[in-house]
Amino acid sequence: MDTNSPSNGRPDVILIGSGIMSATLGAMLKNLDPALSIELYESADELALEASNGWHNAGTGHAGICELSYTPDRGPDGEVDVAKAISIFEEFEHSKQFWGYAVREGLIEDPASFINPVPHIAFVYGQPQVDFLRSRYKGMSAHHFFDEMVYTEDRETIRQWAPLLLAGRDPEEPIAATKMDVGSDVNFGSLATQFVQWLGKQAGGLYKTSHRVVGLDETDEGWRVTVLDRKTKKRFARNAKFVFIGAGGGSLPLLQKSGIKESKGFGGFPIGGQWLVCDNEEFINQHRAKVYGMSPGAAPTMAVPHLDLRIINGKKSLLFGPYAAWTTRFLHETGRLTDLPGSIRPDNIASLIKVGLHNIPLVRYLIQQGTQSMDTRMKELKNFFPDADKKDWKLIDAGIRVQAIKKEDGDAGIVHFGTEVVTNQKKTISALLGASPGASVSTNIILQVVKQCFADKLEAGPGYDRMKQMVPTFDEDLIPAESATRQKEVAEEAERTLGLR
Repeated sequence: MDTNSPSNGRPDVILIGSGIMSATLGAMLKNLDPALSIELYESADELALEASNGWHNAGTGHAGICELSYTPDRGPDGEVDVAKAISIFEEFEHSKQFWGYAVREGLIEDPASFINPVPHIAFVYGQPQVDFLRSRYKGMSAHHFFDEMVYTEDRETIRQWAPLLLAGRDPEEPIAATKMDVGSDVNFGSLATQFVQWLGKQAGGLYKTSHRVVGLDETDEGWRVTVLDRKTKKRFARNAKFVFIGAGGGSLPLLQKSGIKESKGFGGFPIGGQWLVCDNEEFINQHRAKVYGMSPGAAPTMAVPHLDLRIINGKKSLLFGPYAAWTTRFLHETGRLTDLPGSIRPDNIASLIKVGLHNIPLVRYLIQQGTQSMDTRMKELKNFFPDADKKDWKLIDAGIRVQAIKKEDGDAGIVHFGTEVVTNQKKTISALLGASPGASVSTNIILQVVKQCFADKLEAGPGYDRMKQMVPTFDEDLIPAESATRQKEVAEEAERTLGLR
């Protein structure tokens, strides 16, 4: 038995993985009920090195403001359907509220260590795209969430917002943009790390890196979790009442190890990524925004091109991408080429085969992206920054996203771009699968886990009051027009605390 365990080997909760999901659940549960004993195990040698790492995602506080992939469809009236963007905005409000609470209560010392104000711009070129953005703005600006949004087709206005977009561009090309100043750049790795480190300092809290969970066996009281110390090669076991699998790309194999019936039929489709990064201060000083465009062809939603200001560990850079790539690994740091074939089971092989047959354009796109030349990558960048020079840019690896594949409505093999939370009937284990906009709406996702698996702690009384302090609108609907005043008040408090206003 590990003598460092504060729970004598029988914690209330075990968290697998140190990314933003596990970190958020650990911080939320410990504040909800300080008496809970919580242990976290991370297989890598450092915290939050996978999808939450600052360079493994775009760092966009996804609020539906500029992400055109969240509004791809038109409604019966021919106008762009903005319902998804409205929903994501509300979910991001929960994140801002919880992060503001974390700063006020000392879980996070300095909000600038993980979040900074950066305007969000949607930018399009060519008349069909301009028509799309105009319709999108019409629908979004009519809702109180987006009443601060500004739309323009004026080139000089766009030049003031983001000069790089106009430098060297054809003056006859139709362009348009929308902008909201209350956007953000988020270092989810820093946020997750600080949450986990705070948890480790609390009574009944423990975290360990270089420790891989290798076994999950259901018991009458919960789960027996077998852990491998990767450095000493020794194994030990814990008996927990509840287990959360928040291991990013490593979640699917662990979910399969659990053997719960709810895991049957799930498969994983890994998609790698790369960025172009620029550290030239001349350009960085001109581009203080996150600029999103429209998804090209067969690109998955996580590969929508964008030109972003990044602020990581106090240093500013420009980032463009992402460029997707084919991979069979599920994890960037500790993954293996055998991850994908090793995940094939009798219950999911039909789904995986159908994905291969019905998503040939996607597979072809991923292979093409991963093998393209620097000149080809620069050509895509020049759609945003026509005067870009490849000597100012370098290529780096981004994170790996394992898209969840499952059977739905009898149609096996659907690739789900989004997030799936899989929970067993006894409410003793939950696993998180999927990708964007996961990190940004992590608080909302974790709220659903808490409501489902720890409902007793949200009943009227101290637990409910604590949750209202953490996320004031967790049980309120902010979308109706009559909620506009309440939404503005709570949002402005959180934004002031986080330094976004």
